[in-house]
Amino acid sequence: MPKKPLLEFTDKGIYCAKGKFYIDPWKPVDDAVITHAHADHAYVGHKHYLAHYLSRDVLYYRLGEINLQTVEYGETVFKNGVEISMYPAGHVIGSAQIRVESQGEVWVVSGDYKTEDDGVCSPFEPVRCNHFISECTFGMPVYQWKPQAQLFEDMNNWWRHNVENNLATVVVGYSLGKAQRIIQNLDLSIGKIYTHGVIENTNEALRRNGVILNPTTRITIDSNKEEVRKGIIIAPPSSVGTPWMRKFQPYSFGYCSGWMAIRGSKRRRAADRGFVLSDHADWNGLISAIDATGCDSVYLTHGYTASFTRYLNDIGFDAHEVHTLYGGEEETPPQPSPEGREQQLNEAQVLSSGEDLGEANKALPFGEGLGGVEGDIL
Repeated sequence: MPKKPLLEFTDKGIYCAKGKFYIDPWKPVDDAVITHAHADHAYVGHKHYLAHYLSRDVLYYRLGEINLQTVEYGETVFKNGVEISMYPAGHVIGSAQIRVESQGEVWVVSGDYKTEDDGVCSPFEPVRCNHFISECTFGMPVYQWKPQAQLFEDMNNWWRHNVENNLATVVVGYSLGKAQRIIQNLDLSIGKIYTHGVIENTNEALRRNGVILNPTTRITIDSNKEEVRKGIIIAPPSSVGTPWMRKFQPYSFGYCSGWMAIRGSKRRRAADRGFVLSDHADWNGLISAIDATGCDSVYLTHGYTASFTRYLNDIGFDAHEVHTLYGGEEETPPQPSPEGREQQLNEAQVLSSGEDLGEANKALPFGEGLGGVEGDIL
């Protein structure tokens, strides 16, 4: 009888039967190990959570008073004799790859990751393993990121130009991940950073966890509109096209997403500027990360799984496509079919318009709902 694998894919999530725990389960379970705090990986309803300590306060903010245990990178926890440890994923602050070992069999679950050191979160570290469970959100050759320094030089020059021409500057980015990268890479000699309530709630949670971020000012109903317009405004995707954003007119609006690498994405977002900024690995990053694990087999959970699986098998990997519920955040492409990939890629130009479910479907602790953003600012 074949040996049962240490990890298996179930209708609740990635399961370790020997250890009696799940990794990033999407249905309520007794014991959940969480890679990071994005809502497609961290769901409410589990009895016990294990995550990296820098995810602590963001998880409390998003999920409420959960039963949460946290660990450092490299720290070992045992569950029913199975060894669990976490290593940097480089995706967002507090993100982790989960290493699981028993009797010499080693699996690593990547969660989401990027290989470029963004200077904000702990940089990605390849982890040697027998089996690697990887995302492939941007697993197509068209997705190849430029160096971050070049992107933020462009963004700061754009902001400076807007100030000189009496235009407010609005930058849209995901509230956990992109927002902090933007904040840490802006040229503060140009002006102050102002934030939508959803962004600032996340910043405050991270600061409670000991993360040091550049100064930001929450936009409230008492904020001076003209002073805000002299700075730069960081807002979530949910604010696009709302009365909240229109109150800053005239403004120049920039959208940050890996999808901006595809022609037409800026136009579809009605953005003045598109910045190709992603918290996921690009094509080359995915291949190099998978190769660095030295794995015997790789399992692809979300993104361009079908086409990327075929490519990896063609170049000598033992790759498998699996179906999960990951990828429900702002940067999730539709899955291309074996035929008509070019057509599917064109369809992928349409960006998702919402913030993640963890923020859209819960009451915010500071009384700032996404649907009623007009009431919390100018």
